[in-house]
Amino acid sequence: MSKGWNRPFEDSIVLPDGRELLTLKNAADYIMKLPKAEQKHEKWQTAVEVLIIAAEGRGPLMHARIGSLQALNRNVEGVFKTGEKTTHWAKRKLARDR
Repeated sequence: MSKGWNRPFEDSIVLPDGRELLTLKNAADYIMKLPKAEQKHEKWQTAVEVLIIAAEGRGPLMHARIGSLQALNRNVEGVFKTGEKTTHWAKRKLARDR
């Protein structure tokens, strides 16, 4: 198993431009290339913390991946369907109503 900054993510992180972050080092390099104002955002600060913790072997690699994904997708709004629920028991008929 790789150690330190060369540890690979179990699943890569796909960036908006299609590039992929494969290791902790890739993610750290990406963050360091962001504008300073962007780097200071709370979500990126959290991502940096969990990347360091994972690189030092003090925490799970998955937390580093999740922190990075949350920072990348912080402006993405989730879309949920709010239509009518269709379940097989929704309009059950009683025997007397048949």
